[in-house]
Amino acid sequence: MSNIVLTRSSLNGIVTAPPSKSDVHRAIICAALSKGVCKVAPVALSNDIKATIECVKALGAKANLNGDTLIVDGRDIFKKKEAILDCFESGSTLRFFTPIAAAGGVKTHFTGRGSLLTRPIGLFADILPKANVKCETDGTLPLKISGQLKPGTFEVAGNISSQFITGLLLALPMLDGDSKIVLTTALESEGYINMTTACMAKFGVEVERTDYGWYVRGNQSYQPRDYRTDGDWSQAAFFLAAGAVSGDVTVKGLDINSPQGDKKIAALLKNFGADITVGEDYVRAKKSELKSIDIDARNIPDLVPILAVTASLSEGVCEIYGAERLRIKESDRLKTTAALINSLGGNAVEKPDGLIIKGVKSFKGGTADGANDHRIVMSASVAALVSGSDVTVTDKESINKSFPDYFEEYKALGGVIKCQPTAKE
Repeated sequence: MSNIVLTRSSLNGIVTAPPSKSDVHRAIICAALSKGVCKVAPVALSNDIKATIECVKALGAKANLNGDTLIVDGRDIFKKKEAILDCFESGSTLRFFTPIAAAGGVKTHFTGRGSLLTRPIGLFADILPKANVKCETDGTLPLKISGQLKPGTFEVAGNISSQFITGLLLALPMLDGDSKIVLTTALESEGYINMTTACMAKFGVEVERTDYGWYVRGNQSYQPRDYRTDGDWSQAAFFLAAGAVSGDVTVKGLDINSPQGDKKIAALLKNFGADITVGEDYVRAKKSELKSIDIDARNIPDLVPILAVTASLSEGVCEIYGAERLRIKESDRLKTTAALINSLGGNAVEKPDGLIIKGVKSFKGGTADGANDHRIVMSASVAALVSGSDVTVTDKESINKSFPDYFEEYKALGGVIKCQPTAKE
C-alpha cells in the first residue's frame, strides 16, 4: 500500500455517481440464479464486484463484461457439485454466497484475503447445521460447507449484519418448501434488505415482510431479466459532503426513490445546514455554515466516517450513536474514524457504540492512517479540503475495493493531489 498527499482545495462541478456496489452484487447473483441470459448495466469493476463475478463463475455461471454491461449466463449454475469460492475482501460476497451455495447443494470451500479473514461468519455456523448443512469453521475463514439446505425456520439477530439476512433471502425461495426468517433482535440497516427484496422482485421472486421477519415461499424460480443498476448513494456521499464543507458539487445519476438507505445523506447534510437541492436525478450540495446535529447510525453505518468529518467542520458537538457494528467492518471504523479526525487536529471521542465530535473551524493537516479501509481513505480526502497544511493518507489503494476511479473524479472536480504514487510504486 502507498500514500497519497492532498492539499487544501475546493471541489466544484458535476460528477456522475458510480453504479451502486450493493445493487450490482444483488443483480449479478439474481441474474445467475435465473438460469438464463441477462444483461446487468452499468457495472464498475471494483474488487468487491470482481469477487462476486468470480463466485458466480465458480458455481458454473458465465459472466463477461462488454463495456459497462455484464452479460450473465446462468444456465449451468449449480451443475458443479464442488467449488472453491474466493471472496477476496468482500464480506457481502461471502455472506451472500454461503446459503446460496448450500441451496444448490454444492460442497464449497470459501476463502478470502486481508481483513475478510478476521470478519465473523459464526452466525451461519450456528443456523445452517440445523438445516442440513455441515459447516467447518472456527468462526472466520476458511469455511467449508456441505449438504443440501433444507427449508424451515431460521432465527437471526437483526443487529449483527444485514448481509446474513440477504444471503438467506436470496437462497430460500429456491428450496422445495416454505421458510421463515425470524428476527431475534430489532433490525438494523433495513435499507440493504429493501435493496435485496426489490432486486429479487425484478427477477420475479417475492418474499413477504411479517411482524416476525419474513415469510419465504419455496419452489420459486428467478426469471431472466435485463437489469439497470442504481447510482451509488454511499459513494455520492463523499462528494456531497465535499460540496457542503468546501465548494459546490452536483452528483448526477441518483434516484431519491431508491431503496438504498444511504440516500439519507441528502437529508442529513441539509439538517447540518448545507445548501442542498434535490432534483429528478441529481443532488447538489453547496458550502454553507454548518451546525452539529446528533445522528442515529443504526440504518446508515457506512455513512459514519464521512458524517464524522462533516460534524468536525460544524459548530457545536455531534453525537453519533447506534454504530457498534462498525467495529467488524474492513477496520474497526469507530476506532479508525476517531483516529483519522484526531490525527488531523479534530476532536473525536470514541464510545462503545459511536462517537462524540466537537467541531473545529478547520483541520490542521498531518498524516492520516487509511487503515486499509476505503471509506476511511475517502473520508480523509474530504478532510484534506479544509486543512491548514497537507494531508498524507496511507493505504491509498484500498479504494479499489469499492471505487477505483475515486481520486480521478476528485481531481477532475478541483481536488489537488500533491503527490500520487505511480503504478510501479
